[in-house]
Amino acid sequence: MTDNPPGFFTGTEMPDAGWWEALWPDPVGVLTAVGVKPGMKVIDLCSGDGWFTLQIAKIAHQVVAIDIDRDLLEVARRRLAESGVTNCDFVTGDAYELAGLVSGGTDFVFMANAFHGVPDRPRLSRAVRAVLNPGGRFAIVNWHRRPREETVVLGEPRGPKGELRLSPEQTTEAVETSGLKLADLVEIPPYHYGAVFG
Repeated sequence: MTDNPPGFFTGTEMPDAGWWEALWPDPVGVLTAVGVKPGMKVIDLCSGDGWFTLQIAKIAHQVVAIDIDRDLLEVARRRLAESGVTNCDFVTGDAYELAGLVSGGTDFVFMANAFHGVPDRPRLSRAVRAVLNPGGRFAIVNWHRRPREETVVLGEPRGPKGELRLSPEQTTEAVETSGLKLADLVEIPPYHYGAVFG
């Protein structure tokens, strides 16, 4: 059982300040590795405090940051405003209801550190597929299935519990039920992989 409020995914709480920076000092490198490109309309799904949203906005034509947590979206909004970024919309809502949260299709859906906590992964994958333009991509950045003791950030074991972590094969199996197919699988050091579907 989980103590998370309705709509919040298990084991996807935001870390302490400085944690993202230590784990991913080069967020643009992560985004480039999974295929975010200039000119795209991108959804940052379960965007949290906007660590990746800001960098997506610097690359893409348009970004929609979606999260169920209004407070985190406000942190993201401030982060982007302080950087002078204006090509991002912020939407509070449930990831399963994606089609009702965005207008028109999108070229790319990016989701980092959240897919492991989704109770109904095939349902979420269908929701993503429904908003993708032809040729669109869905990128999931996940923790490798390793013991938490082996994924140390800032001197402490970090990431979701071991039983929540998904192998690339488990992620692929869950997403491909939607009709999307694995297009690329990339390593994202030190502890993650990026599975890209189209």
